[in-house]
Amino acid sequence: MMHFVYILYSPSLDKYYIVETQNLEERLAQHRSHSFKSSFTMIASDWWIARSANLFSRIRARKMEAFLKRQKSKDLI
Repeated sequence: MMHFVYILYSPSLDKYYIVETQNLEERLAQHRSHSFKSSFTMIASDWWIARSANLFSRIRARKMEAFLKRQKSKDLI
């Protein structure tokens, strides 16, 4: 099953959010509708997908997500 690593961007916050999922469009709709009550994405409604990558397994997606989060660099993103 395919997995996605994606980077959301909020223009109002000028912030990025990195995460992985199986269903990219459904997950974006959940972020925008504030379905995740304890998530960082609750603080804005203008999230859009800045980048996404298709990976062949959840393990690879999680490794890519962790790598990107460790970079802590807007330049890399």
